[in-house]
Amino acid sequence: MTTTSPQGRTELLRPDGSPVRVLVVDDELSITELLSMALRYEGWRIRSAGDGQGAVRAAREFRPDAVVLDLMLPDMDGLSALGRLRRELPDVPVLFLTAKDAAEDRIAGLTAGGDDYVTKPFGVEDVVARLRGLIRRSGAADRRSDAVLVVGDLTLDEDSHEVSRGGTDIHLTATEFELLRFLMRNPRRVLSKVQILDRVWSYDFGGQANVVELYISYLRRKIDAGREPMIHTRRGAGYLIKPAVA
Repeated sequence: MTTTSPQGRTELLRPDGSPVRVLVVDDELSITELLSMALRYEGWRIRSAGDGQGAVRAAREFRPDAVVLDLMLPDMDGLSALGRLRRELPDVPVLFLTAKDAAEDRIAGLTAGGDDYVTKPFGVEDVVARLRGLIRRSGAADRRSDAVLVVGDLTLDEDSHEVSRGGTDIHLTATEFELLRFLMRNPRRVLSKVQILDRVWSYDFGGQANVVELYISYLRRKIDAGREPMIHTRRGAGYLIKPAVA
């Protein structure tokens, strides 16, 4: 999905509406900090690692949509790290970052499965532009332009933040809106409390999972009150939304 940010940038989003995730792997802290800052400015979520082992662990936990990978790591070379990353995420696009500029190094990296190559010193804008291209081509970002989500007789306009069911307007708080949007972007799919906390409250939320139950109850009062229910609980699994049974 693409949207336009208040700064005028076209933002890339995952199909569920959450920010794109990028893993930055380099043993030079100044580089990871610089790139992380620039990529967060794009509205993306960033995780960094300083060696190959850390990169594999981060990829397993973070599930990035793209990886920036230095070819010179302290515990293994970048090509070995790439092989391990590919076992975790076979299709994730990888942008190699290295001080080497010889043609044979570029060819070796791309032949090993890398998708693009940038040499140090590099321009941050170049890295961002190349990542955007890789993410778009990989399909990790959904390119749908329709801002209106529809499930049964329930509609949600992502631009105007208007919600209605059966033609009746429903007023939601900002958090209720984000929760409903996540559910509606995944109709008929059971979403766990962990997934909902990650998307709506983010990993740095300090509360408990019962906040999800609380906000689901708020939504039900507004969406389902006096109507056939659309929001359902799957005990021990999570929640889903689907059209009401006629």
